[in-house]
Amino acid sequence: MVRRRAVGLVLMVCLGLVPLVRVARAEEKTEAKKPIAAVFTFGGAVTEAPMADDFPFASSGESFHSLLTRLKKVKSDDAVKAVVLLVADTSLGIPQIEEVRQALEEIQAAGKDVVAHADEVSMRSYALISGANRVSVVPTGDVWITGVYGESMHLRGLLDMLGVQPDYSTCGDYKSAAEMFMRREPSPQAQENLNWLMDGVYDTLLTLISTGRHVDVDQVRRWVDHGIYSAEQAQAAGIIDDVQFRQDFEAALRAKYGAELVFDRRYGRAKPMEIDFSSPFGILKFYGELLSGPKKKKPSEASVAIVYVEGPIMPGAGDPSGFPLSLGGMAFSTPIARALDQAAADDSVKAVVLRVDSPGGSAVASEIILNASRRVAARKPLVVSMGNVAGSGGYYVACAAPTVFADAATVTGSIGVVGGKLATRGLWDRVGINWSPVRRGQNAGMLDSAEVFTEDQRALMQSWMNEIYTVFKGHVVAIRGPKLAKPIDELAGGRVFTGKQALELGLIDQLGGLDDAIRHAAQQANVSQYDVRVLPPPKSFLEVLLSDLQDGGGQDSKSLFLRLGDSLGQRHTLLQAALPQLQALEPRRLRSAWLGLWQLQQLQHERVLTAMPVIDLVD
Repeated sequence: MVRRRAVGLVLMVCLGLVPLVRVARAEEKTEAKKPIAAVFTFGGAVTEAPMADDFPFASSGESFHSLLTRLKKVKSDDAVKAVVLLVADTSLGIPQIEEVRQALEEIQAAGKDVVAHADEVSMRSYALISGANRVSVVPTGDVWITGVYGESMHLRGLLDMLGVQPDYSTCGDYKSAAEMFMRREPSPQAQENLNWLMDGVYDTLLTLISTGRHVDVDQVRRWVDHGIYSAEQAQAAGIIDDVQFRQDFEAALRAKYGAELVFDRRYGRAKPMEIDFSSPFGILKFYGELLSGPKKKKPSEASVAIVYVEGPIMPGAGDPSGFPLSLGGMAFSTPIARALDQAAADDSVKAVVLRVDSPGGSAVASEIILNASRRVAARKPLVVSMGNVAGSGGYYVACAAPTVFADAATVTGSIGVVGGKLATRGLWDRVGINWSPVRRGQNAGMLDSAEVFTEDQRALMQSWMNEIYTVFKGHVVAIRGPKLAKPIDELAGGRVFTGKQALELGLIDQLGGLDDAIRHAAQQANVSQYDVRVLPPPKSFLEVLLSDLQDGGGQDSKSLFLRLGDSLGQRHTLLQAALPQLQALEPRRLRSAWLGLWQLQQLQHERVLTAMPVIDLVD
């Protein structure tokens, strides 16, 4: 009863914040007789897993599959005469841009124009909009197509400053995740790996631009090596087509398609819920809508299910509220395994696509997800679709699928294991706190943070890690053995590849995006008419609200820092000690630093991870 009253109170408070005029979930309807320009704005957050459609205060973000579905809808909509891309910047990864570009090519093949307009252009956004028939930028707009810059992060200097001694080992010379903590700079093997990876990513970008602008790759390379252009200079160089303000851009489209052209800025999207606050009946209707949750579609006789593995992989059901919101979601093994089992048991689900966008994480959690995937593969077609990243544990969970799709720039591989601990005695000595251990048993306290491993303990730890590494390689060989271009030991050891490189080496089967994987899964199941379902279904607004109330509500960014620090435990105050230095960093590097420190935290808990190093790729 107390919880119901609390929910009602929070809902009524929320209601007072939104004095709108009606409740609706139907798609916006445009007069059919008027020509439409379907507008797609790139700049908001794009996630892999979708959000339920009953959120009354929904943001501009959407799921990547929703974006692709809306683009696909354009092809068969006779009312749509053109697609308009409005790009300030984009949160899409390069592999996701590849998939959007493929959708744009299909739209153009259907006889529709694709036009783009931007205030400023970066390398990544140019790879996207270069696929348009015409590209325009505002006068004096920045066109910075300077290439790809990457950084490998190393925390050893910070640890030394804090008096913390890292003691980590790996399986494989190229498994460089532990180098973040053990070294101040990359090893020769890690640098070789990073260069190999960057070559692949850069080649993909050059190819995308070359194909879109109908020039050879050498010309694109010359554009990029010059790097910095004003809009006017970019037009003179052939990088863009027009220099015009937004109103002139829209006027040109109306001149071509008619004065009644409608710019549909929510094409194919459901409207967020709105409230008739002028009437108590409107409030009651809104309340009832929230309590009933999203409207459920009638189950289809045939469907292809998508199960997402998005974010770092962790065991259990988890509490994602303890993870920095800016780093995205987490992939907990329990709900993912449950969703896979549900898909396996549901006769209406004819095939399953496992969509992986993860740098890895817990070896145990990866094994649990892999095991559930095998139960699916034993009963119906299972296909893996790799997103921006599917490395280490992200590759581990893919080992049950006979067919794996990835984009050319997907980061994958990193078959290897890392484990160890932090020795924090020096940190405590600096603040005048001493710890006096009492032991029974030769290896008691082996994983305690007082001291680094003894030689015998390190050998014991390495033996345990080697066993996990052998299992990991065994999974890969079991499903991909005949397809591998080299012996597994020449592909594993932490080596990281792009999707294109992985295809050449037999680590994946086809280059293609999420839609390609869905179509292939349906073909394998011999179904031509099917729905696409997401399992588990996205949480409704009420479910999220109840979760917030139970957890005590949201937290600001400062308290998130402190909460993460507290999660290290009373004797592991690394994050609190590092907080002043971290707060001074720029946002991009701050995100990488947090991810690196998060991996430290997880190593303290999990002891061994199948995780990739933190590599920050920017324009």
